[in-house]
Amino acid sequence: MSRNSSFFTNSSFDLHLSSMNTSLSLYMYCLISKPSSYINCAFSITAIFLVLPVCILILQHGLQEWRKKGSTFMEVLSHSDCFTYNIVIMDLFAVLAWIFTYCGIVMNNLNMLSWGFYLYSVSFFGVIFFHMLTCVEHYMAAVHPITYRSLRRERGVRIRKISIGCIWLLCFAITGFAMIDDRIIAILNFCLLTLSLTVSSFCSLSVLRVLIHPGPGKDGRNRDRVDQSKKRAFYTIVTILGMLVLTFVWDLNWSVVYVTGKFNGCVLLSWSVWFNLPSNVLLPLLFLHRKGKVVCCKNNMQ
Repeated sequence: MSRNSSFFTNSSFDLHLSSMNTSLSLYMYCLISKPSSYINCAFSITAIFLVLPVCILILQHGLQEWRKKGSTFMEVLSHSDCFTYNIVIMDLFAVLAWIFTYCGIVMNNLNMLSWGFYLYSVSFFGVIFFHMLTCVEHYMAAVHPITYRSLRRERGVRIRKISIGCIWLLCFAITGFAMIDDRIIAILNFCLLTLSLTVSSFCSLSVLRVLIHPGPGKDGRNRDRVDQSKKRAFYTIVTILGMLVLTFVWDLNWSVVYVTGKFNGCVLLSWSVWFNLPSNVLLPLLFLHRKGKVVCCKNNMQ
């Protein structure tokens, strides 16, 4: 089916069902067919109203901090917070993708569905990459604290900027390459999620080993403070690992439905998309918790 079609009916779409042999075509079919279209519309609306307010709160906080600190804002910003701000921007791509997807489903507009797929692919790959960087950052802080302190200076900020720039370029390049040959998208998802699970598992096990066998401290109070910092790093990494497991389940289900070619699995495929939602709100919510921007978080901090 040509992607330049701006409008199609369900009957005309079904005529091309036999020619669908790509993951994107199956994805389009599952978006437009009933009853999976209702599930996808509900997911798009829920995700927009769940993710967008969190993004607005974080961007508002970042704008306030930028006004206070001025040009030194990026230099004093921690690596973890910088990754979170980039995830928020990726989430805005996802919000725009959900808007396009909802409008495309309602209007039966293939161009909107294609734009929604493209934008969400950029967001999906970007969030996974920044989650990996966050795990590595917490791993360095807990396991190699001396090296990590040196990376918080000018050299570390330069490395961080280069890494972030490479991720953005890589996300657009991978997505554009996948749009040329849609069958590659399933392989890319599987490989990237496998790499993310491996990195997160290694980081979490390494931090856990440090917690079980703590190094010598100057005194009891200092050791407790260090252990609490390592525990927070461990909990963050494990939370990311759990989110990646959910996302991996979604991707595995997508691959099974695509490989088997069972179009009656669209309902199952549509429901499994909900497993991918935690990846968009995980680190932003942890960021708000650290900054005490939620009422319950403020009470707990006090």
